[in-house]
Amino acid sequence: MRAMILAAGLGTRLKPFTNLHPKALAMVNGKSLLQRNIEYLQAFGINEVVVNVHHFADQIIDAVNANAGWGSTIFISDESGEVLETGGGVLFAAPFFEGKENWLVMNADILTNLDIDKLIAADKVLSEGAENYIATLAVTNRVSSRNLLFNEAGNLTGWRNNSTREEKWSSNETHPSPIAKAFSGIQILHTSFYNTISMTGKFSLIDAYLQVAAKGTIGYYDHSDSILLDVGKPENIEKAESIFK
Repeated sequence: MRAMILAAGLGTRLKPFTNLHPKALAMVNGKSLLQRNIEYLQAFGINEVVVNVHHFADQIIDAVNANAGWGSTIFISDESGEVLETGGGVLFAAPFFEGKENWLVMNADILTNLDIDKLIAADKVLSEGAENYIATLAVTNRVSSRNLLFNEAGNLTGWRNNSTREEKWSSNETHPSPIAKAFSGIQILHTSFYNTISMTGKFSLIDAYLQVAAKGTIGYYDHSDSILLDVGKPENIEKAESIFK
């Protein structure tokens, strides 16, 4: 399986570090987030990784080259001209996944011990026999300011901002008692994502999922028993250093 690490973002939550560096090069116990996630993927036999770049793109490219990809084959999806957000970045990287049935995508600013083999196995079960199966999203039951909403069949139907109570739905129908889960920033995408989506340019993966969920199926894998840390916030760097050695 090939993977993609989303590393193009501006990393505004990690200022002042990101005033001079990309968030993917923030250090945790002497290793950058990018290196840690590349090595994390290697532990599950994933040795081909697409990394999208925009903010201080040259620093990421230099780090990859200087370290020979930390033992993996790294492909650079260069968004130097314009940051395309998560969804636009995945769409822009489509040429790297030609001929691939599915692939993993993850954010650069998370650290986790999620068992990718279990995620892949869950995706295989969920997608088997499903018509136009699009993605399996890794989620947990943690408290979050935003939730993905799934119906009783386990299919994505909506999104909610718990602070503003704003909701978005994949169709005109809302669901009175949806299953709320917190998205982990990790997913397995299928080629049907590219065949189904009609959005272009700059857009988020969440908005893309809500669009394509009206035409296909997006399921979830709950890994609430795993460690998951958002290292996009400065206060979590110290926490990460106490967990990830």
